[in-house]
Amino acid sequence: MDACPQCGRQDGVPGLVRRQPPVPPSFREQLKGRLKQSCACHRRRAWALVQDLVPAVRWLPRYRPREDLAGDIMSGLVIGIILVPQAIAYSLLAGLQPIYSLYTSFFANLIYFLLGTSRHVSVGIFSLLCLMVGQVVDRELQLAGLDPAHNDGLPPGTNNSTLNASATQLALGPDCGRDCYAIRIATALTLMTGIYQVLMGVLRLGFMSAYLSPPLLDGFAMGASLTILTSQLRHLLGVRLPRHRGPGMVLSTWLSLLRHAGQANVCDVVTSAVCLAVLLAARSLSDRYRHRLKVPLPTELLIIVAATLASHFGRFHQRFGSSVAGDIPTGFLDPRAPDPELMWRVALDAVPLALVGSAFSVSLAEMFARNHGYSVRANQELLAVGSCNLVASFFHCFATSAALAKSLVKTATGCRTQLSSVVSAAVVLLVLLALAPLFRDLQRCVLACVIVVSLRGALRKVADLPRLWRLSRADALVWVATAATCVLVSVEAGLLAGVLLSLLSLAGRTRRPHVALLARVGGSAFYEDSSEFEGLVPEPGVRVFRFAGPLYYANKDFFLRSLYALTGLDAGCAAARRRGLEVGSGQAPGTAGAGSALVPSTAGFHTVVLDCTPVLFLDVAGLATLQGLRRDYEALAIVLLLAGCSPEVRGVLSQGGFLQEGEETQLFHSVQGAVQAARARHRQLELAAADSVL
Repeated sequence: MDACPQCGRQDGVPGLVRRQPPVPPSFREQLKGRLKQSCACHRRRAWALVQDLVPAVRWLPRYRPREDLAGDIMSGLVIGIILVPQAIAYSLLAGLQPIYSLYTSFFANLIYFLLGTSRHVSVGIFSLLCLMVGQVVDRELQLAGLDPAHNDGLPPGTNNSTLNASATQLALGPDCGRDCYAIRIATALTLMTGIYQVLMGVLRLGFMSAYLSPPLLDGFAMGASLTILTSQLRHLLGVRLPRHRGPGMVLSTWLSLLRHAGQANVCDVVTSAVCLAVLLAARSLSDRYRHRLKVPLPTELLIIVAATLASHFGRFHQRFGSSVAGDIPTGFLDPRAPDPELMWRVALDAVPLALVGSAFSVSLAEMFARNHGYSVRANQELLAVGSCNLVASFFHCFATSAALAKSLVKTATGCRTQLSSVVSAAVVLLVLLALAPLFRDLQRCVLACVIVVSLRGALRKVADLPRLWRLSRADALVWVATAATCVLVSVEAGLLAGVLLSLLSLAGRTRRPHVALLARVGGSAFYEDSSEFEGLVPEPGVRVFRFAGPLYYANKDFFLRSLYALTGLDAGCAAARRRGLEVGSGQAPGTAGAGSALVPSTAGFHTVVLDCTPVLFLDVAGLATLQGLRRDYEALAIVLLLAGCSPEVRGVLSQGGFLQEGEETQLFHSVQGAVQAARARHRQLELAAADSVL
């Protein structure tokens, strides 16, 4: 151990003693050690790897039936009951048949049960992802010459898929119609999404979800919810409209609705009004009495059952032309690999799907883990969600992720482990094998009502905007810009705009951080902003400057401008003039007389103290800025002292040559120590000047 050169004896107090760091191994040794560790294989290591990749193998043998089984069964049944109507409803968003939504819910629950690390997250169909899948499906259907809105609001007897042209039929094959091609697009998109997410997990990029800030995600959810609401209005009114896509889709849909409002189906309008009133009232009562209700009311399921019975016995489809769900087959289709050609065509569309699904899944898993006192692995969560998409795409499923609403219900109903996902999958399996055909006469407007009511939580986030504006205008701007871009342009563009604005906001905060001149609080050793607090005592002849941010290449000019403005002295220009005068008088540049060494005539201070406590890091440009500033101040006989530097900043200063021999006293642990040292030095200079005069 040796004495730290930056922490020498100050005010009679011994400095810190730095430990000698161990000699780091060479790059060759590190690479050799990692390869040896990675390539070594034995039974214990192989079993540990299996447990890491399939967490259910680790926790399932330790399962406690007495403590956990009842809560898992209850929560699984409730989630399964909620999943069935939502799965059928969300098929409208994805532009697919309801059977594929049921497949997705079934396989996602089983796969996440094996691979997930969160005990409370519910993985399955998610409205935002369904919307994004539906937009890609609509685009590809139109490019193939098929009508994306073929099943929307057609008269009776036309629920089967047909083709627009014989050329399209030849291209797709004689047995592939609109619905067949739509699920091919969706599975190709889902497989690419799963590949991206699995790669993110393998490359350990789970930390990237932290860069999608909560204001960005809330704004994205708000904008996407408005887009979803707009897309469901035609089902609520029973109006057949062209499916708009691309920039301005929301505005184009609203204009089309206004032009075709007179063609609304009275039966659908009345049914929608009744269902919305009942669902909203039931949601309000559930929210008000949620502490008394042990199990949430299955309002959606009751509404769907009642509406199906009314539509069947009232023959709404035949008598009033109301659009219904149509035939929903039972059982499972044979597995099929997604189309490689379609995978290449939707490869870019899968990127925002992968990012959104990963961000919501990882953030929800971490949130529930914090609330319940356990830990999750972000990279394993990416592998789990990616596998839910990658594996399930071979079984006619589309993109999935964790969903907040169902996860909250899962927690509220006593979920203890992911075994509840198996129970939910069993409920969906029962519907797939036996009950699915019973929903044949269910009106599409009822499904649209279920979707619209499920958006209530996201739409209510707009009430948080005034509070967010008061807390951080930059975050509020990200929220508004993300939501507005989602509505006015597209969901993908909204996500991209939100990410860019978040990064620009972060860069802007570090480029122009808060700066202040500090003064002492009464007779204490604390210093605060003199422009913010009254009654502070400035130190005579000393300027204490605080720069509340890192000092790097992007803000070095702002650092100098702020320092010069607050101290009232442009040290660069003054030093240049001083050097010019010295050269003209024949004096060596950089030297100063005894009088100028005491107090410079161009300023009312002799020392500048930089409070480096908020300086997180220092790069090469920042180091050069400090070195140039010190040279300028030396030309003006002003001393530059640094206080409160972090170990990282001290290391950069030492390695960069800022701390030369005999200059260790430029660093201090606190502002008070630096001010006292400046006061003592100035007193010594005054005594030396007085002795020289005598």
